[in-house]
Amino acid sequence: MAAWLQTPPGRYLLAWEQAQVDAAVADLFGFHALQLGLPELNGLQTNRMPHRWLAGRDLQCDFDALPFESASLDLVLLPHSLELACDAHALLREVERVLRPEGRLIVFGLNPASLWGLRQNLGRLKRRGEPYLPRDGDFIGYWRLRDWLKLLSFEVEAARFGVYRPPLRTEAWLDRWQWVEGVGSRWWPVLGAVYFIQAVKRVQGMRMIGLARNQRAAAKKAPAVALNNHHNKEE
Repeated sequence: MAAWLQTPPGRYLLAWEQAQVDAAVADLFGFHALQLGLPELNGLQTNRMPHRWLAGRDLQCDFDALPFESASLDLVLLPHSLELACDAHALLREVERVLRPEGRLIVFGLNPASLWGLRQNLGRLKRRGEPYLPRDGDFIGYWRLRDWLKLLSFEVEAARFGVYRPPLRTEAWLDRWQWVEGVGSRWWPVLGAVYFIQAVKRVQGMRMIGLARNQRAAAKKAPAVALNNHHNKEE
């Protein structure tokens, strides 16, 4: 995935995702935020939570066995982490465990029901040539993922698709098709090459006043993990 993100289509997709996540996390408040995977995406740079970690750089751990207490995080970001996971279900269950009630989850995923996904699948069937998208990963459909989230008591509060240009390899050809972005988002929005989902963890019977009290108490101590937190100062 890292090598592919250096290609023209990879840079195009990463720029769209960076814009989406910058806007989404800027006004999400709390104390503890975690990004799992894809260090090329600076997913927490606009967030103001005092404790922010990137797994793989700030702490080393298995994504399905996180070194955090249950209900201790306010935000978890999964940029393509589910489609690259050995067990996407196990990863989602672990994220649900460490998130507080009313905590936020943000997911980016490649859309198999897109022109980019179609080209990838045709390449696999023909078994020739270099695949357009990264070889690794099991791309998870948007509606399939929403069903998984619902089963884990997540409520989707924002979702969108993006990246509508055809699956072309060069920057010049991608630039020529820039006009299709507005057309695609208006006329066939669910066919974008990538989707963004923001969900909130719901707990029946939980009252917001109790949440506020618990979060104030949590501010007095961070989750018990050993890591280098030198860059987590507020910007």
